[in-house]
Order: sequence, then C-alpha cells, then structure tokens
Amino acid sequence: MKIRIGYELTYECPQPTPMIFTLSVHYTRVSDIIVPDHLIAVPPVPMTAYRDSFGNWCTRIVAPQGQVRLYTDAFVNDVGRPDLIAAYARQTPVEQLPDETLLFLLGSRYCETDRLSEAAWQLFGASPTGWGRVQAICDYVHNHIAFGYEHARSTKTAWEVFQERTGVCRDFAHLAVAFCRCMNIPARYCTGYLPDIGVTPPHDPMDFAGWFEAYLGGHWYTFDARNNVPRIGRILIARGRDAADVSISHTFGPNTLKSFSVRAEEVEPGVM
Repeated sequence: MKIRIGYELTYECPQPTPMIFTLSVHYTRVSDIIVPDHLIAVPPVPMTAYRDSFGNWCTRIVAPQGQVRLYTDAFVNDVGRPDLIAAYARQTPVEQLPDETLLFLLGSRYCETDRLSEAAWQLFGASPTGWGRVQAICDYVHNHIAFGYEHARSTKTAWEVFQERTGVCRDFAHLAVAFCRCMNIPARYCTGYLPDIGVTPPHDPMDFAGWFEAYLGGHWYTFDARNNVPRIGRILIARGRDAADVSISHTFGPNTLKSFSVRAEEVEPGVM
C-alpha cells in the first residue's frame, strides 16, 4: 500500500532563532520512500543535516525574525501488514545482552527506573518472561492510564504518569519503557507516523505517535501500550532513550508555535 505523510508547523520568532528538527523518516525505511520527505521552509532558509548518536536524521536551521512555515508532503510504500506478534520471543539474560542494548536498560530523563523498580517487580514479577512479560506491561499501562490531550505536559515523567493515571501516547510509552527496563528488558522510545488504517471511526486528531521497542530473543519488536493492538502503516521517524532524545524540535531562543498539523493516510494506487 501507499501512504501519504506530512506535517506543517508555523513558528513566530521575535529574533533569529537556531532550531533543530527530527522529522525525517528513519533510515530503515529509506527504500520505501516514493516521494522524499524533504523539509521545506517558507521563507527559504539555509539548512544543514546530521545524524545524531542514535542514527536519527536531524536538520538545523536558523529561523528568521517573524514567521516561518515548515512542511513536507511525501509518499511511502508499506507492506500493509499489522505489527508483528512474536509470542515465542524469549527474554535474554542481562549477562548475554549485546553491549549496544545496555543503554536501554538504564534510567533516563522521562523513565525513572529507580522510582518504579519496586512497583514493577510487584506487578510483573510473577508474569511469564519474554514476550508475555512485555505484553503484560502493555496491558497494565493501557488499562492504568486514561488517554486525553488535556493531560499532556512536556515535563511529565513515567513516575508521574504512574501516579496521575492520565496521559497521551508518549506517556503510555514512557511508563511501559520504564517498567520493561525495571524488569531487565531493554526498551527504547520511538516516534513516527501512525495512520488510522483499519481502525474503526471516530478517529483521534492526527498527530505524531509515540510507541516503543523491546529487545527479545535477539531482535527489537514493536509494542504500543497506548493502542495495545497491532496497527498497520506505522512509519518510524526516530528512536532514543525517551522523548528527550527524539523531540520533533529543539529551539534555542524565544518562539511561539502558531500552528501544527500532521498527515498520515492511505492513498489509492496511482495517486501522487
């Protein structure tokens, strides 16, 4: 299937303001791109790009004084299959984990393993190891948190989500990531596009989505505590320890986000 993706962000800056954006489709999906998701700025500004320490593609600009509109409109091929379920996947003992996964066992800005470890072992210590344990974590988080955009807060951590029992998709992912790490399962935060393909209406307003990946049996597998069902058409943008590593934008000066919209939808063959 073919999926149309894109976004539009408008900022107003009282002075020239450096910005970093993490908005490009992840390199693991490059072969699926039909029309590239180039970042376009109006008015035009010089851009440079780099890969961060997690391999995500980031773009640097200096936004001019006044308004700047940033957008893209792209098309991506997708196999059209739901997220993989691998119920057989086993948990790898910590001493056998690859070195590169160990970072994702540690606490991070939004995932306080030290504060949640005792609760995690009380909740999940008796659950099956491996896939079953991660799914038990997703089930608990999905049922524990009430979703609502009014509950969004940029500073909210996994511990606060656990206590307040409310949040948005990033909060579901942060709490699940923290619980996985407490249970010695490497977990990393993901952000990207998630179209409503195969989802019964009504649909929530389109936004960038947050989910996570857990390392089991030598592979990273996708989990989504917010939706807690396999979804079709998930398109990764970035991975990191938590949302602090994959924020769509970092701004280095005063600014106001005047408008924000995201698109992700299946299109008919032949539509460009």
